[in-house]
Amino acid sequence: MRVATPSRGVERIEARFHGNGFSPHRHDTYALGLTLHGVQTFRYRGAERFSNPGNVIVLHPDEVHDGAAGTDDGLIYRMIYLPPERIGAVGGHRSALPFVGNPVVADAGLWQALADILGDLDHEPDDLALDDAVMRIATSLTQQASIPRKGVTATARIAVLSARDFIEDRCSEAVRSEDLEAITGIDRYELARQFRRLLGTSPHRYLVMRRLEQAKRLMSIGTGLAETAAAAGFSDQAHFTRHFRKAFGMTPGRWNELRTGSR
Repeated sequence: MRVATPSRGVERIEARFHGNGFSPHRHDTYALGLTLHGVQTFRYRGAERFSNPGNVIVLHPDEVHDGAAGTDDGLIYRMIYLPPERIGAVGGHRSALPFVGNPVVADAGLWQALADILGDLDHEPDDLALDDAVMRIATSLTQQASIPRKGVTATARIAVLSARDFIEDRCSEAVRSEDLEAITGIDRYELARQFRRLLGTSPHRYLVMRRLEQAKRLMSIGTGLAETAAAAGFSDQAHFTRHFRKAFGMTPGRWNELRTGSR
């Protein structure tokens, strides 16, 4: 697995494997990718899916999926993990996130936008290139969306973004529902509803994923698993490992092995 240097909250990877690659898991980002070699198979929304070279994979935030090579030839694919707020920003955060019902699509414009941003994993894309790709990707997702996007009020948008900023600033600390109610001025249930419409996940899942992002940064500089768990806000290493597997389909130790090429 090749992991490009994260850029402005955007992660890009290339994966190569035979057999089963990932156990069931879910991200809080859009996971968008290109099948480059072999047959990419995965279970998504209750059905087995298959993608051949030339197809685009579109996984909505918080949807459980796994991943495997569909033939003995093995599999090569590249993915970009885009924070939902980047997709929402293209529409000025005025609408709920676009939901694409079919996770395997043939869309030349979307394919090219992804190819442009995934073509070079050795260097970070500059701001203009990334912004252009995000705009083209968001436009294609909206065109492919099977459910019309609902409007979001300005009050709800401000509340959600305030809650998001609060969580990001305190991701290694305890964040309570009372805290979010106090800074947003709306009750926890309405906040959870609007948070999911704009960011594709719940406030709790958003908090856990920010902790996991911090944990990955710490592991990438050689921090041990126990120290990483504590620094990122998890109660212990077992708690950290459980959430990591749910989010990425493998243990933290296995992720480190694949990232570094070690055994």
